[in-house]
Amino acid sequence: MLDTTSFLSRLKTILAHSELSSAAFADIIDVQRSSISHLLNGRNKPSLEFIIKVDQAFAEVDLQWLLYGTGTFPKTKTNPTPESKDNKEALAKATNKKNEKSLERIIMFYTDGTFKTYSEF
Repeated sequence: MLDTTSFLSRLKTILAHSELSSAAFADIIDVQRSSISHLLNGRNKPSLEFIIKVDQAFAEVDLQWLLYGTGTFPKTKTNPTPESKDNKEALAKATNKKNEKSLERIIMFYTDGTFKTYSEF
């Protein structure tokens, strides 16, 4: 049986090791930010789908360590794996996608009260 308190402690270790906020972590594993908040506050227990997403997104996480605390974290003691770098790239893409703005139109106002709208770029 999964000890939820210990699991959450290990989850926080992953967040600290990866230098991720809970929101960024949620974006990387593609879950709602509120679900991470509910987990960390002890309101909900982790689902199998959640555990699988963490395992797939973070190659340095040993599933046995995540579930039961046996094994080591990170799996290797060398530099981050390419998958770890991909996690940071995925975070950057997710952040940029949410903050991405595109130009819709330009409106020029003249001192005589007239204006001209440009919308074809």
